[in-house]
Amino acid sequence: MRLTILGGYLGAGKTTWLRHQIHAGDMAGAVILVNEAAQTPVDDALLKGVFRTLPGGCACCEGREDMLAALSELADLASRGEDVSHVVLETSGLADPGAIMAAVQGDPVLVHHVRFDPIRVVVDALHGLAQLRSEPLARRQVAAADLLTVTKSDAAQPGDLARLVATLRALNPHASLNFTVRGEEIAPPDLPWAEPEDLPRLPEEGPLPAPMRLTVPPGTDWTAFSVWLSALLHARGDDLVRVKGVVRTPAGRLLLQTVRRVVQQPEILPETSAAQDNVVVFIGRGFDQKTLERSFSRYVIGEG
Repeated sequence: MRLTILGGYLGAGKTTWLRHQIHAGDMAGAVILVNEAAQTPVDDALLKGVFRTLPGGCACCEGREDMLAALSELADLASRGEDVSHVVLETSGLADPGAIMAAVQGDPVLVHHVRFDPIRVVVDALHGLAQLRSEPLARRQVAAADLLTVTKSDAAQPGDLARLVATLRALNPHASLNFTVRGEEIAPPDLPWAEPEDLPRLPEEGPLPAPMRLTVPPGTDWTAFSVWLSALLHARGDDLVRVKGVVRTPAGRLLLQTVRRVVQQPEILPETSAAQDNVVVFIGRGFDQKTLERSFSRYVIGEG
């Protein structure tokens, strides 16, 4: 059973890349496992053919046993003649792909049933350098890759993109590298020469961002919500690394996504998608669930 591990930091574009591959037919017949850091899954609303979502913890640590159990179930189906020849694991943005591979290799049953594809790690062209400067995990993800995919390649300035590429090659010289826009591979851009970033020394294990969830009540004033979220991103964008959720608005079921201070293009989802409405996941550090709820209640609901 082939196992493709798809990794990358929060908001790098893993789901966008995977959605395009599914649409293009490149993942035909593959079983998709989606691992999310938060208890509320969102990506299963965006992907068709998901066998199982693995919310509530990274597959390399808190969600390790759930991940191994899901793979064992698939291996059992394959051994009984089911067509389960290829599994794609989209990891949480807080997961270390190398640790996931080690966990599977260390399982006494799966080690005999799983063959690894090259590990693919996606890197955000806009935020990749900032993440590599400050996040030890982002560096470990890059180091674990056999294939590096630079996403949002059309949105970065050529000089910044060249510096990112030089830094990636310095961190992981053996990995192959390609470029995508909205999940579709493009020809390598003509980039100027650049020196790799002189990355600062970081502790081996820095504090990871933590997931929090906010339930948005029906009848919420969406203008007030938008102003509050914009102010929150402006004030805490370096700490608030990811916002993702589905909210029901007058325009329909809206997929809301941000990466640091950048709000991604909203997307209207069909009524048939599986995501839970009006639950938004915030992943960050430097504040907690109660602080987030108190801010929302005061500035959006008008309480407190």
